[in-house]
Amino acid sequence: MSSAFRVPHLARLAVAATWLAALALQPASADPLPARNGFPSQTVKFISPFPPGGGNDATARLVTTRLPEIMGQAAVVDNRGGAGGNIGAKTVADSKPDGYTVLTSQVSIMAVNPTLYASAGFDPIKNFIPITQINAAPLALVVDANSALKSFADLAAKAKATPGKVTYATPGNGTLSHLVGVVLSKDSGIDMTHVPYKGAGPALTDLLGGQVDVLVTSTASVAGLVQNGKLRVLAVTSPRRIGVFAKAPTLEELGYAGARFEDWYGFFAPAGTPPERVAYLNEAIVRTLRLPEVTKLVNDGGSEVVANSSEAFAAQLRLDIDRWSRIVKLSGAKAD
Repeated sequence: MSSAFRVPHLARLAVAATWLAALALQPASADPLPARNGFPSQTVKFISPFPPGGGNDATARLVTTRLPEIMGQAAVVDNRGGAGGNIGAKTVADSKPDGYTVLTSQVSIMAVNPTLYASAGFDPIKNFIPITQINAAPLALVVDANSALKSFADLAAKAKATPGKVTYATPGNGTLSHLVGVVLSKDSGIDMTHVPYKGAGPALTDLLGGQVDVLVTSTASVAGLVQNGKLRVLAVTSPRRIGVFAKAPTLEELGYAGARFEDWYGFFAPAGTPPERVAYLNEAIVRTLRLPEVTKLVNDGGSEVVANSSEAFAAQLRLDIDRWSRIVKLSGAKAD
């Protein structure tokens, strides 16, 4: 493998290491949460359905780095990438519902994939119990800092002048990022060729290596590289923007009516997990997310902390399933 590909990989690892080091240096200010009826008594495993290096993985690790202080047990991340997140989601759906296996998921997996894929392998309502929503944020359209595309207007002009020639990378088929490209093509004539990856990490490698023109992904996936000047933000997909994305234009501000898309990450337990264990995990994770240093790092990644109740998150999930299933059907998008 050439050094051109090693550098982006190392850059991602450096960003992740910086986040984890920042948390490790913080004082142990979290209030411990005593075990309830013997739970938890062993390591809690968090399945991230994408490879290391992307927003899902980074967000999961932000929580698992500090969560052990609160619950008195280890918390580890297990990456199970593939099929736009479906493999990891199915792994948790099929897991023993005892509270020791948790899915770190997102709106694209839970609200989009069941309609986009002929067989996603899971039902987001029947197979899972929402624990808490971690955050909410726009998606970002980014290019390499040295790209000739200096603005979204440049991108739109090139895509319209040479249909299908501009390539846009996403973390995978069926992701929210994928649908942004589909909707822009269908509604605005911005015809780009989709290049799906198995997560944002590999997509970033190829963007920085010049193999693709644009990347559409979560703000958390690219915040560090935007901050250090390696990536340029062309636009974001909703007004909920903070940190290094605060001044980025939204697609609606640029004149693309209805092009508002909001991303989130959240934690889910397998259906059948005892309610008292779901409640314990909710309280422990919410405490972790509300630690000032964790909140700051989530904000630095371009997101706002939500940290809501299981019931509120379940209601949000149902709204998103309704919205995104209709968008998928209208767009005609399909994934194998």
